[in-house]
Amino acid sequence: MYLEHITSPADIKSFTAEQRRALAQEMRDALLRRASIHGGHFGPDFGIIETIIALHTVFDSPTDKIVYDVSHQSYPHKMLTGRVGAYLNEQHYDDVSGYTNPKESPHDFFNIGHTSTSISLASGLAKARDLAGRTENVIALIGDGSMSGGEALEGLNVVGEMNTNFIIVFNDNGQSIAENHGGMYRKFKELRETGGTAEDNLFRAMGLAYRYVADGNDCEALIAAFSEVKDSKKPVVVHIHTKKGKGYKFAEEDPETWHYRSAFDIATGALKHPYTDPYQEATKDFLKEQAETNPNFVFLAAGTMGGIVLSPAERAALGSHYVDVGIAEEHAVAMASGLARSGARPIFGTYSTFFQRVYDQMAQDVCINNNAAVFLSVGASMYYMNDVTHLGFYDIPIFSNIPNLVFLAPAGLDEYRAVLRWAVAQTRHPVMIRMPVGGYDESPYPVRTDYSDLNTYQVVTEGAEVAIIGAGNFAQLASAAAAELEKEGIRATVINPIFLSGLDTALLERLKEKHRLILTIEDGILDGGFGQKIAAYYGMDTQIRVRNYGLTKVFHDRYDAAELARAHHLTAAQIAADTLTAWKG
Repeated sequence: MYLEHITSPADIKSFTAEQRRALAQEMRDALLRRASIHGGHFGPDFGIIETIIALHTVFDSPTDKIVYDVSHQSYPHKMLTGRVGAYLNEQHYDDVSGYTNPKESPHDFFNIGHTSTSISLASGLAKARDLAGRTENVIALIGDGSMSGGEALEGLNVVGEMNTNFIIVFNDNGQSIAENHGGMYRKFKELRETGGTAEDNLFRAMGLAYRYVADGNDCEALIAAFSEVKDSKKPVVVHIHTKKGKGYKFAEEDPETWHYRSAFDIATGALKHPYTDPYQEATKDFLKEQAETNPNFVFLAAGTMGGIVLSPAERAALGSHYVDVGIAEEHAVAMASGLARSGARPIFGTYSTFFQRVYDQMAQDVCINNNAAVFLSVGASMYYMNDVTHLGFYDIPIFSNIPNLVFLAPAGLDEYRAVLRWAVAQTRHPVMIRMPVGGYDESPYPVRTDYSDLNTYQVVTEGAEVAIIGAGNFAQLASAAAAELEKEGIRATVINPIFLSGLDTALLERLKEKHRLILTIEDGILDGGFGQKIAAYYGMDTQIRVRNYGLTKVFHDRYDAAELARAHHLTAAQIAADTLTAWKG
């Protein structure tokens, strides 16, 4: 074997073509076994192996700087830069993240998990190099639909006039996470079909030199192309046509499903632990119903099928009511505003972590204009993705403070359905909905259907002395903590606020009559969050004490959710114990 002996890119510099082919197969074998046990990104890495072998053969990392976009295609890079043990030894699978990470290796320059950033980041490296009088190569590797992102186009525009060494490797596999969308991708297809000679060429139009490699999985052709552009004195794009999922039959035939895969059986490709999310299924049912009954309904996605795993057949069934804008969340938000202004009823759905990219469009294009678009935020929880680049629990401080935006956090499946239906039917407010993660298995109260009376909280159980306000995902945790307190003779009031963007001041005033301690629990960071609004409301009132439960303002990375919850006293037993201590004090 070659792979197990590689400690740095220098180890492959003298490989022959046959040795490189053998190495590529070993890398695929290791990635296949690891993914089948551990799960992870699959198709992007299988398709990029030869490219990364060629890059590390020609260039001299880390002196020459390679920036990955999206860095979920960096697994083969990690294997060649001293981290191969994390791909060969099961006990070390968790030693590395799913993305480039400067803490792991000097060969990684940025911690990157969102798309369309590599050209802009690398342009900064190139400018700093030029200012310092150095001459190393700077390479941006971009693919998997990332070229449609606005930042990628902004970067191309700037790099086109830098007149310096800057190499863009455009990994064109014809795919995003799902299929590609947009006029530029039709033109990229023409470039592939004409061997790079089609007249319409985005890169040349931006002022960059261009060359095309028809078989981006031919390591020798790639080495030749990279050798020609190495030490280039002007910006150049090397456009390579690769096969996403190359080397594994199921991934080649279904690149969308195999973009990321949980643990699976290698022989059949079947998941070892299949799971159905009831909230995703409820959303799919709602979208189907709206497409059949509401001619003005539109569901917008941005390359991720809205985070609700709409299959190709389900997307096709929605017909003209489904629009995938590609990886361009900012555009999706602004388009939703335009749709709403013209009488359509749009929902834009994506992961909470990606909504972080659209603050300006939400504030300026939607909320200043008060256009009644609906935004569905998926995975807004500490119990969802845990890579530092994909955390979804920073959303409450971001979006609850935008004027005019009604930010709702339903606490269970029935309430989620009701909130979704109301949001699309009403035309007075822009609305963001946190799709629940967990929550009540069955609602402990009658679920209302009309939320027009804004900022009206739901009292789950009536009690005295202690009130626990559990927002959204943590409404059930509030009830569980109340059950623990009841064992100690304290019957607490439990409240589900539902509205994260405003206060039910009438209820908060009423709580003063029979309560001395208010607890708030939220599935997000405390600083600027929901609980702090409650604390600020009571302010200097000496009759009421407020205690906020949530997460610290830290970039938590690859954490164990149960351990993180305990560290922040986000368990029913800890909340009850804290309350009893405070009560005695």
